[in-house]
Amino acid sequence: MACDLDRLVEAVEAVVRRARAAGLDFFPLRFELCPPDVLYTFGAYGMPTRFSHWSFGKAYHLLKSQAKLGLTKIYELVINSDPCHAFLLESNSLLENTLVAAHVLAHADFFKHNWRFQSTNRRMLHSMSAFAERVRRYEERLGRGPVERFLDAALAVAEQIDPFPGPRPAPQRDLPLFLLERAPELADWERDILASLREEALYFRPQMETKILNEGWATFWHVRLLRELDLPPAQAVEFARMHAAVIAPHPHQLNPYRLGYHLLESIEARYGRERLFEVRTLETDVSLVRNYLTPELCQALNLHVYAQQNGQWQVAATDWTAVRDLLLRQLENCGLPYIYAEDDNYQGRGELYLRHGYDGVELDVTHLTHALRHVHHIWRRPVHLETVQGGRNTVYTCHGEEVTSRVL
Repeated sequence: MACDLDRLVEAVEAVVRRARAAGLDFFPLRFELCPPDVLYTFGAYGMPTRFSHWSFGKAYHLLKSQAKLGLTKIYELVINSDPCHAFLLESNSLLENTLVAAHVLAHADFFKHNWRFQSTNRRMLHSMSAFAERVRRYEERLGRGPVERFLDAALAVAEQIDPFPGPRPAPQRDLPLFLLERAPELADWERDILASLREEALYFRPQMETKILNEGWATFWHVRLLRELDLPPAQAVEFARMHAAVIAPHPHQLNPYRLGYHLLESIEARYGRERLFEVRTLETDVSLVRNYLTPELCQALNLHVYAQQNGQWQVAATDWTAVRDLLLRQLENCGLPYIYAEDDNYQGRGELYLRHGYDGVELDVTHLTHALRHVHHIWRRPVHLETVQGGRNTVYTCHGEEVTSRVL
């Protein structure tokens, strides 16, 4: 049953009072109730105002299909902005939206205080809206085909940023910035698109680096705040069911809500509430796991290292240090490979030479070849990528649509 608006306002105000009393501090919040299609659209695009692209439509249909099959449900979307915008599902029950509001308040506190978010653009909603309008104008002037093709290429490299820009040593890690500065034939509209997508990537990067901590913090506080509401027995049972679903183990993948919540519960039990607020301010997922994952927690959460043996996934290691080290490898650089721009005039021919920072994990060749074609579309001259395949140093070269390889 959808919740009554007056009762929801009353419940949210009660949660806000308790959150502030507990020490949470957040930007002014604006809550909006949305129908499912609107919220799924926002979830697919990542923001309420963004340029049009086929990949967002693909994400939307995936979310909607999963929702129809009961595989997932988006309860809210909260934006890192000042004021902070939160979008709730209008079909949620009063209790569901009360829980979601408590969850949102903790996210807003996290956005305001975690060190990785301090340099983010708090007016990104406006920046994205202006960029979306510019993209529409480019499509009207140049046609949708050329603009969409360049968006495809720019999106392929947009996340290969250096999140801590400063003096730029060689080789250059920030591939979008390198292409902006060195690509010899980019038109002004193409530079605008690439620069804007880089700014969006810088905005989203802290969220990628703190998924476990941020969701754990929000889950920790929705539990604390709703416990203080003195819910009647039936609602208390329903709340317990909802919370159990949030932190339930996921088959074949890690549930960041579960790990983050239990890590923070463990930290409070061992060090107290003051340390908890320090962790919220100073840590990222990498440092959280490195500093606070314990053997006891790994055992309690049934965390193991798995590997495929004879076509089946089986436990390969149970030692907690193996679990920690694997998690750290997966979290490093948000799970993205390090790609460095080494030479923009390779062999004096104006060709681009890239190098993969190989760490024991090989690049997927199919994705590699598609990515090289996208980089070639931006560079417009041959592009080379040195990596390791099958234990041998290998260079892949893209001349346009054709991608070849040679062993060094």
